[in-house]
Amino acid sequence: MSTNTGASAEAEALAAAGARDDAAAVQGDAAGAGAGAGAARLQKLFEGHRLTPTQRRIAHCMVRRAADAPFLSSVELAELAGVSQPSVTRFAVALGFDGYPALRRHLREVAPAERGEGGDAYNEYQQAVQSEIDNLRHLASLLADPAPVVRAGRLLAESRPLPVLGLRAASAQAGGFAYFARKVHPDVRLLDEGGTMLADRVDAAVRAGATALLCFALPRHPREVVEGLEYARSAGLTVVTVADSAFAPVARHSDLLLPAAVGTGLAFDTACAPMLLGRVLLEAMCDALPDAQARLEEFDAKAAARSLFVE
Repeated sequence: MSTNTGASAEAEALAAAGARDDAAAVQGDAAGAGAGAGAARLQKLFEGHRLTPTQRRIAHCMVRRAADAPFLSSVELAELAGVSQPSVTRFAVALGFDGYPALRRHLREVAPAERGEGGDAYNEYQQAVQSEIDNLRHLASLLADPAPVVRAGRLLAESRPLPVLGLRAASAQAGGFAYFARKVHPDVRLLDEGGTMLADRVDAAVRAGATALLCFALPRHPREVVEGLEYARSAGLTVVTVADSAFAPVARHSDLLLPAAVGTGLAFDTACAPMLLGRVLLEAMCDALPDAQARLEEFDAKAAARSLFVE
């Protein structure tokens, strides 16, 4: 766990294994093994790079066509991926190469490669799941020191009202937290719209007595979230942020930053670790609310009386 001046979360990783051809024939198996090794090398090449959805589409196309990737022209790769040729060039630059020709030369230099140890290789969907499992393991290791979460839970419990901010990709995380938090906290205010209204709603929360704000901030980080946190701190709120990295753009506008990495193996980020960290914060907040259990029991009784849920 980290504050905004603490240690960084682990760099986002894509994976270290690729697809295997499951053909029954011996020759097909050998070809599949080679393709799996090539896909693994490509996945390793993409590891740790923040790619746009378009660039990830290109990456996934290369993984699927691992055997052909070193020999495709930029135009051919663009057609296969369904993107523009300039997008392929920008993709190569994002990986640290001067252009696509340099990327292709690199791939030719490392191919062909020997089959890695162990014949089993994950396809891209399995690999996305494995990456999330790795993110959860890392989160578990960070939670070995519970002090930052305990402190955050206390700050959230003491804030009346409690504004919860999450825009764009993070709106689901903020909404989920707010939904459950309202069952135990007397006044939770979801801030899921940006623009000029965001500052107004922060001001309203401060006037009502808010002392802290919880923010979920996930890539790609909206400018209005950064600006909103800066404004919230200037208004006197203590900002607790769940972000994908201790070095996220929101870090310098957060008083307490709790990192939880996102998965980047699919076209759009996966956020299992940030979601789970949000539930951990809920638990810590409940621990700091003396009447949390009574509120839960009251809600359950009313829900039963109204037949709110289908059992």
